[in-house]
Amino acid sequence: QVQLVESGGGLVQAGGSLRLSCAASGSIISINAMGWYRQAPGKQREWVATITRAGSTHYADSVKGRFTISRDNADNTVYLQMTSLKPEDTFVYYCNADLLRVGVSGSRSYWGQGTQVTVSS
Repeated sequence: QVQLVESGGGLVQAGGSLRLSCAASGSIISINAMGWYRQAPGKQREWVATITRAGSTHYADSVKGRFTISRDNADNTVYLQMTSLKPEDTFVYYCNADLLRVGVSGSRSYWGQGTQVTVSS
């Protein structure tokens, strides 16, 4: 069993900051890439940022320069520091991990339950 649990969402004014966390737990052998996605009601989930196990980062153009992804491999945790938030950043944010777990051949993709971020104007 593997769980990804997000925290840190909430309501913030435009221009403000939030830090999201996502902790992976369970029968994990190793975690490859970890990332963040976001989704509005009735819309497709969109990619936000990815970080490899080695620490290489990649960002969607819409968040580049404002969001920073990081991870703690010892704690199987990924973070998303969001600054200069805009109302258009209002979404449910989901973390994702590509990981290898006990009893399963090959790595698989796992998702958290999502955390709401609302940015007021």
